[in-house]
This record gives sequence, structure tokens and C-alpha cells, in this order.
Amino acid sequence: MDDQQYNKGFVYQTSASRIVFGSGTINKIQLELDRLESTKPLLLCTPQQVAQAEQVRSALDGRVSDIFAEATMHTPVEVTERAVWIAQSTKCDTIISIGGGSTIGLGKAISFRTGLYHIAIPTTYAGSEVTPILGETRDGRKTTQSSPKILPGTVIYDIDLTLSLPVSLSITSGINAMAHAVEALYSQNQNPVTCLFAKEGVTALAEALPGLLSGDAATARAARGRALYGAWLCGTCLGSVGMALHHKLCHTLGGSFNLPHADTHAIILPHSLAYNAPKVPAAMAMIAEALPDSDGDAIYGLNLLLERLGVTRDLKAYGFREDDVPKAAEIALSNPYWNPRELERNAIEELLRRAWAGEDARADL
Repeated sequence: MDDQQYNKGFVYQTSASRIVFGSGTINKIQLELDRLESTKPLLLCTPQQVAQAEQVRSALDGRVSDIFAEATMHTPVEVTERAVWIAQSTKCDTIISIGGGSTIGLGKAISFRTGLYHIAIPTTYAGSEVTPILGETRDGRKTTQSSPKILPGTVIYDIDLTLSLPVSLSITSGINAMAHAVEALYSQNQNPVTCLFAKEGVTALAEALPGLLSGDAATARAARGRALYGAWLCGTCLGSVGMALHHKLCHTLGGSFNLPHADTHAIILPHSLAYNAPKVPAAMAMIAEALPDSDGDAIYGLNLLLERLGVTRDLKAYGFREDDVPKAAEIALSNPYWNPRELERNAIEELLRRAWAGEDARADL
């Protein structure tokens, strides 16, 4: 940030979660429950992650109220209502979510409705676990709300739990986290603290993600730890500032077209950055510094990173049709929200068309 930013003044409100970070930290779950005087937690996971939920149950010597294994992408309200009924009928006293953004989102939704304490154990780099933001889908529309009551009370980061995460999913999850920090750098209420977190988070992820492709086990494991650290910082940024065009587009594509969350973020990020680039030169400079081999150009650096990581770049690969572009733009523009650049219908449709086609982002929108 330049001196002018400091002179304008700023407001920074921290969101306090208890963070337990390291290797093998899942084994500290009983200590965390003892601290809370909790004896009957409800475990949440997706159908694909029951084994990890069972790992938590084992660490607790089986002392849980139940396992609810129906967490679903984009947090459908009907799933949440079933989970709330289970929570109430089993008289659980804590919620423990283990998984990615889908499971942690469900934990947030239950906690927000019931007041139950929420312990999140992330297994991806999504960053949702440190944000007070809840996105829910009802009737094909995804809406978000923010409240301190949504923020999980404790987050247990265990590097070991990310080791089995497929490399392709790890990479898109990491780019998803990076998107939180990128948008935080030009947020309406950005400040020196979140900018420090954001730049460090982008740097950590940009350095770590290529290491996940390494055939050397020691290199890949070290990269996992750095990626998880970066994801924590990036998620913290999103929890402290507002969102703009990037997240609005991704919520639209996910909630209304059922596109996969992390993959959509990875595809849209360079295009949304290119759209806003003319209005956010200071943020562009910081992003360029954080990305390797950017030659001072954030858009070029991000395109290059995604190419090196082998990320799928086109929305059509996930079933989005070119004919869907006008409808997606209409939904994304239906409710006013702040963005550093005025929202222009034709330019946003072109942004989405380029993302559909898998073109490199260009700063000519």
C-alpha cells in the first residue's frame, strides 16, 4: 500500500477463531472438546469422506452422537434442514465438520441456526473455515450472508489430512483460496493488515502449488504445509473484507448452473482480475510481486501459473454452454453490489464467453 492509503485511514475488525495448526493435530480433538466441556459432538462429512469422519470418531474413542454424511456442494437448504433435525434429535452439544467447503458450509449453517459450537477440520485449501460468510442454495439461486455467529469457533489444520487429497483437486482448491486474497487486495474496505495477509497468502500458494506436482515425497509434503498456511491467510482475508465481481460470478455459476466450486474459481479468477485491472493498479502491482515469473504483469503471471499447474481453463468442460452466458450475466447483475469498476453487461458477457471457451485472460474488456 502507498502512503496515501494510510493517510485515508481504515477500519480493521478481527474475527477470532482458535487456530490449531500442525501435523497430526487431529489427535488433539479430544483436548479441544474437553476445553469446551463437550461430550456429544455431531460429525459432518460428505459421502466420500466417511473414512475421515471415522478417523475423528476413533480419536474420540467413539464418543459421538452421530455421523451425518450428506454434506453437498453449494449447501442446499434442504440438506441443512435434515442435518438440523439430526442435531436436535440426537441432542448433540457440538458440531465437528471434516472436509472441504461443502462440509464446513453445512457446519456453519447448522451452527448459525442452532447456536451449537462449531469445530472445523479442513481437508482442502478452500479457506471457508475462517470466514463468517455462509453461502446457501435454494431453488437454484445461491445467496450469501455474513455474521460473526457463522464463523467456526475452532479450526484444526492438520497437514496430514491433505496428503491424500488428489493433486488436481488440491491445485484448484488452492487457486480458490488465492481468489479470496486477490479480491481482498482491491476490496472496498481493504486495509494494510488484510493486504499483508493477502500478499503473503498469494505468495505462499504460488510457491507451494507447483511443488504438489513433484515426484519427490519430501518436496510434496513440504509444499502441502506451505499451501495450507497460505490458504489460512487467504481465507482470513475473505473473512475481514467484502466481496466483489469475482465471487458474485462464481456464486452464480455454482448456485444456478451447478458448476464445481473450486474449479469455477480457478477458471474465473484471471478473467475477473483482468476486468477490474484498470481500476486497481496498486493491487495489480502487489499480485504481480507475489506471482513467480510475472514480469510485473499480474494477468500474465496468473495465466502462466495456471498453465504450469495444468488447470482446466474452460467452463464448457463442466457443462456450461455458450447459450448460458446471457442468463449467467443477468443473474450476476440482478442485485447491486460494490465493485471497483462499474459493472458493464456487455463486458461481463464477454468475460464469461472467454471463460467458457478457455481463452487466456486479457486486459481489454
